[in-house]
Amino acid sequence: MDADTNTDIKLRNMTSIYISCGTKILLLYRIGSRVVPPSWCGIGGHFEPDELNDPRTCVLRELEEETGLTEKDLKNISLRYVTLKLKDGEIRQNYYYFAELKNQIFSTFLPECSEGVLEWTAYENLAQRRMPYTAGYVIRHYLETGRHTETLYCGTAVPGGISWAELTDF
Repeated sequence: MDADTNTDIKLRNMTSIYISCGTKILLLYRIGSRVVPPSWCGIGGHFEPDELNDPRTCVLRELEEETGLTEKDLKNISLRYVTLKLKDGEIRQNYYYFAELKNQIFSTFLPECSEGVLEWTAYENLAQRRMPYTAGYVIRHYLETGRHTETLYCGTAVPGGISWAELTDF
């Protein structure tokens, strides 16, 4: 993209939540997205206009719409990753949350989802799932590093990976 076209760049803000239960994470095989081809990802979607400064509200709304789960079903909900990727004339900003399921009974419950198919996937099988670009790198980083810290990470998509930095308040 050359300097003349940078004035036409649009923004796309999205959220996603990965819910763990033991050594499994709830994934959605998303079908029919306007942004990514069919692939495995967390639960989430696009911001509504009144949510632009509140990604937590967005991700919780999407979670309830897509699974029927609500905030009361989860514990340790935490924003852990923010990524940026320039794609098709858009800066795609993703807010990735991680949480734990409170009630183990839901770990066998998979509701109908109009966005695709839900599945509890074991940590060791996550690398075999085809995921959107930044989501795949977020999951890899989370398994290797992120799940052992409380750090908020910021990532910029680059060819062949993500350039990670700790996002600190100073």
